[in-house]
Amino acid sequence: MKRLEEYVRSIPDFPEPGVIFRDVTSILQDADGLRLAIDSLQDLVKDLDFDVIAGTESRGFMFGVPLAYNLHKAFVPVRKPGKLPCETISQSYDLEYGTSTVEIHKDAIKPGQKVVIVDDLIATGGTAAAAVKLVETLGGKVIKCVFLMELAGLEGRKALAGHDVESVICYEGK
Repeated sequence: MKRLEEYVRSIPDFPEPGVIFRDVTSILQDADGLRLAIDSLQDLVKDLDFDVIAGTESRGFMFGVPLAYNLHKAFVPVRKPGKLPCETISQSYDLEYGTSTVEIHKDAIKPGQKVVIVDDLIATGGTAAAAVKLVETLGGKVIKCVFLMELAGLEGRKALAGHDVESVICYEGK
């Protein structure tokens, strides 16, 4: 059986020279790769006591929903502004060149609920840190943040200091 890293397509010089883009779609396009990805993420949380998986738009949905289904947990989407139909709270965060914002339904997390944040990639950690703030604002407790891939050179774990962070694949560079 192949290792998960073998399913990741690496594209040099995208989106700019010197960057190696790690393409998760090549995992999604292969049934064995997708199963291995979900199983690997599930191994990171299988022994935890938690109530909810929160996935960030959009690839966090792709990996978070199957985990929630397999583990019989609720799933909460963390979305871009204007995509959720009910009352929301929002959190802005810094990007390399600008800012972005994510939202969550105001009633999505109940006080005291234990939450796992899921996404495909941790780079600078801004999106995940914003998701953590949203969950905590609603009274939830983030017990772990899990990612399929990590670009360690961008030091995203610093944005999640004080939280349990784990990734399936860790690339040392950017």
